[in-house]
Amino acid sequence: MTGDLRGWLDAASGTDEEFVDRAWRLVVRRAPEEDGRELALAKLRDGTLSRAGLLRELVASEEFGRVHALDGGLAFAAAERSKPRGVKGPARPRELHAPAGLDERSIEIPWCLARYDGERRVLDVGYAFAEPAYLAGLVALGAEELVGVDLAQTDVSGLRGVVADVRSLPFDEATFDLVLCVSTLEHVGRDNEVYDVDAARAEDGDAAALRELHRVLAKDGRLLVTVPTGVPENHGWQVQRAPEEWVDVFERAGFLVFEDELYVYGDGWRSATLDEARRARYEGPGAGAVLLAELRPGSVGGKARLAVRDVRHRNEVRRSTVRRNE
Repeated sequence: MTGDLRGWLDAASGTDEEFVDRAWRLVVRRAPEEDGRELALAKLRDGTLSRAGLLRELVASEEFGRVHALDGGLAFAAAERSKPRGVKGPARPRELHAPAGLDERSIEIPWCLARYDGERRVLDVGYAFAEPAYLAGLVALGAEELVGVDLAQTDVSGLRGVVADVRSLPFDEATFDLVLCVSTLEHVGRDNEVYDVDAARAEDGDAAALRELHRVLAKDGRLLVTVPTGVPENHGWQVQRAPEEWVDVFERAGFLVFEDELYVYGDGWRSATLDEARRARYEGPGAGAVLLAELRPGSVGGKARLAVRDVRHRNEVRRSTVRRNE
């Protein structure tokens, strides 16, 4: 038997208009474009398309492939956060994978969201233009206070939006326990016309932003940051730096690189060596390689703890940007 009577009756209930709108929202997580909606309704009316057929077309689309990957990333991150851990601190999954045809968000989102560790005060930088799947995952963390800062204003339920330049934040020192900056740092101080926002241009925009994030981060706080990396390139609207150059920018801003990982795109996304990431180019619309890092405010004690960590866990490498056997 295929299904049951209740299932068939439920699928046939409601108007075609209601079904089409519901199907688009469920499968590709957005409202249908007007032309697509009218075409689907016309086919449903003349019998050349069934409701099951419409679902099949949506699921077979390239757009659903991206939804599937991003939704899988959110599920992965949630599962990692919920796992019991033998040591104190957040989950730190590495060597993630994502299929071909997807941009770096398919790696950045699960990598960052898996590392949430129950922090009470959370700031996201660049939320207004963020991937909706990421925003949904961010809100689902359940942080007591979730703030988003951007040069543009966007309403996100569960998040308090603040319009400000990340280089001059309207927050007191040590306001946040966790800051996330996903594929945003490389745009600071660059040509933001593509985003229809205006801000002062400066070659050291990324460094200035990091210094300000250091100021608003608690002493024991963490900054999770992702940036495109590879062959140094300036595209006007963003900059790409070599892995070691990014690390130098982080450290000069007062941060300690507690953990990092490199990923390159080939037949899909995979964890990469330092040498592989150095050779990557930004092909567009996505990066050829990305650097993902957990940064902490630098201190003598922090450096000592990091050195002890690296000795105790020498078989669990946490710094992909450190030169080895060169």
